[in-house]
Amino acid sequence: MKVKLPLIARLLLGFVFFASGIVGLFQLVPQPPDLPAALVTFNQGLMASVYFFPLLKITEIVCGLLLLIGWFVPLALVILAPIVLNIFLVHAFLAPSGLALALILGLLTIYLAFFSPPYSPKIKALFHKK
Repeated sequence: MKVKLPLIARLLLGFVFFASGIVGLFQLVPQPPDLPAALVTFNQGLMASVYFFPLLKITEIVCGLLLLIGWFVPLALVILAPIVLNIFLVHAFLAPSGLALALILGLLTIYLAFFSPPYSPKIKALFHKK
């Protein structure tokens, strides 16, 4: 089971980002009507910038795909780290109902980056002074 845990975590995280990137980029699911006003304003700001929302969703798709196929996993984790942090902060301050999913994404990212043997040595090497 220990050998399969990094694989399961990588595939789960990859699927979540790949699927949410596709859904968000092509707006396949309508926005829920009961979102908090602050979150609606936040989302409108992202959309108003014209470039940021598509950039975010394309980044999620590419990194999710990299995680799913197992290529450049440490790079994908480093790129996704600020996105996961922002997801957590948005749910902590603007929409607490989604905090559980944000925590799961954060835990999967932290596990893969710092505790899973295939990827953690490369991530930890970024924090060593040379």
